[in-house]
Amino acid sequence: MKKFKWWMIPIIAVAVLLVAALCYVAYVFLSYSRIEDNQTITTLGNATDSASVDEEYTIVSYNVGFGAYTPDFTFFMDEGTESRAASADSVRECINGVCETALSFDPDIALFQEVDTDSTRSWHIDQAVMINDAFSAKNSYDNVFAQNYHSAYLMYPLTKPHGASNSGLLTESRFDVTTTLRRQLPIADGFKKILDLDRCYSISHIPVDNGKELIVINVHLSAYGTDAAEGNAQLEMLFADMKAAYDSGNYVICGGDFNHDFTTTSKEYYNPGTDKTYSWCNPFPDSIIPEGFSKCTDYADGMMHTTRYTNIPYGEDSFVVIIDGFIVSDNVECTYIQNIDTGYKYTDHNPVVMKFRLRSDND
Repeated sequence: MKKFKWWMIPIIAVAVLLVAALCYVAYVFLSYSRIEDNQTITTLGNATDSASVDEEYTIVSYNVGFGAYTPDFTFFMDEGTESRAASADSVRECINGVCETALSFDPDIALFQEVDTDSTRSWHIDQAVMINDAFSAKNSYDNVFAQNYHSAYLMYPLTKPHGASNSGLLTESRFDVTTTLRRQLPIADGFKKILDLDRCYSISHIPVDNGKELIVINVHLSAYGTDAAEGNAQLEMLFADMKAAYDSGNYVICGGDFNHDFTTTSKEYYNPGTDKTYSWCNPFPDSIIPEGFSKCTDYADGMMHTTRYTNIPYGEDSFVVIIDGFIVSDNVECTYIQNIDTGYKYTDHNPVVMKFRLRSDND
């Protein structure tokens, strides 16, 4: 009988770990699949009204941060520590707070980003259902959910894995949403695609009483693993769709999380002298905005940042910028725009509120 060689134990252990790691990497890449482009999305709800020209309406954009970002929450992908929301109750409290905040502005349209439906990080709570219920309890709203991304189970951090994610864009509308299309954005290739996954925007069509349509676009551009060129490619695709809708005689409003320094100067304004650079707050490339469109940045009550970097709990030392906002066609008059200071109580974003009018003088 051969004598057992104890020195082989660490070699076998390393070999087992290596095989397990290779199997996991294979699982991540083999399970990766892009969501279908030009996907028609079903509208739910009971709204029946059309929009009217020369009436003032209110629209809100709010990234809900998958219901995890209380003011003390720090995220592991932002040099923080947490990978999941603190608890299911914390998720519910955050989403209820987001709904209460958004509804306080009595919006005709609300655009939400990073809404989880069945994710490990948010305790498998369907946040789209929670938001829909809150809005339908207040008024007759149509709602449309566009799946932004789904991911394989992320086994990191090892002590509390981030897990699998299913997240998307939710649009609430007091007006009848006749059709909505999900448009797939270009993303990084190779290994970087595992970090950034899918990205999309939704294009919703609302009838206007003059026979035209109000095109409402809900967008969440890439943050992680994306360089400036890829970010511009996403915007160029978005702008092409916006221009096509405008050239067809329609009104166009695009709102959401652009993951760019929206004003181009807010990084320096809020963080003077900083040498920090992040892919999600490169200056917005104003030069590629098509003719006939403009950003809404004439803030009624002065500038207010819309997101914080979550490497540390929110405080006076936090890195903050403006990355959320609205872009409109020139037949849409922005009568009021303001980023609202919530102290990041429920999410790592502040909401943006815009009042607008569909101009009849462009008929």
